[in-house]
Amino acid sequence: MSRYPRLGVNVDHVATVRNARGIDHPDPVRAARLAVGAGADGITAHLREDRRHIRDDDIARLSEELDAPLNLEMAATDEMVAVAAKFRPHAACLVPERREELTTEGGLDVTGSRDRLGEVVPRLREAGCRVSLFVDPDERQLDAAVAIGAPVVELHTGAYCEATGSGRRAELRRLKDAAAHAERIGLECHAGHGLGFETVAAVVAIPTVVELNIGHFLMGEAMFTGLEGAIRHMRALMDGARAPA
Repeated sequence: MSRYPRLGVNVDHVATVRNARGIDHPDPVRAARLAVGAGADGITAHLREDRRHIRDDDIARLSEELDAPLNLEMAATDEMVAVAAKFRPHAACLVPERREELTTEGGLDVTGSRDRLGEVVPRLREAGCRVSLFVDPDERQLDAAVAIGAPVVELHTGAYCEATGSGRRAELRRLKDAAAHAERIGLECHAGHGLGFETVAAVVAIPTVVELNIGHFLMGEAMFTGLEGAIRHMRALMDGARAPA
């Protein structure tokens, strides 16, 4: 039986470091193998329009060489749908994307993009991908996800991770309420963005969250403790937070 919640490790920033020198090292595929060996249940990679980190050949190699599920983060564009149809990753997570942003800044506006997303979601499902929508913890967005046929949502945890004190407690309540609403309306619920050692346990403790996707923090921590050590520690925190009382 699979452990819950599953841990997906994002290897984008291994590619960021590689691209800074224009050479082949460090290799995100090697990082993905190490991550799976250390306890990751899958690998996430975001193929951006400008190819600032992950490249098409990385997706090809991850698809061919990795013995674990690949979650392709992507914008809802015809170009990216074609990539997903070609490589047929296990999962495709639709995210908002702006060329000038440093990282994904918020969830999709599903309510305002129903027509476009309503075209893309069935195309990805026909390609054999488990489709998820990266959304803020807002019931309206979850209802819209159901309306266009998406089976999974990933709740954006960035606001929770960045908040402090009573603000963080309020953001955690939003995540809990959204996860409960997702279960009521039949959506599988994932979560991610900005999670680290100090913030992961409270999100893992939400019983209906079945997958977390974590990248930047783990890659940064790997500089000090090694990638395998960072992932094993994250895995232990997750397992401990979900363990029966």
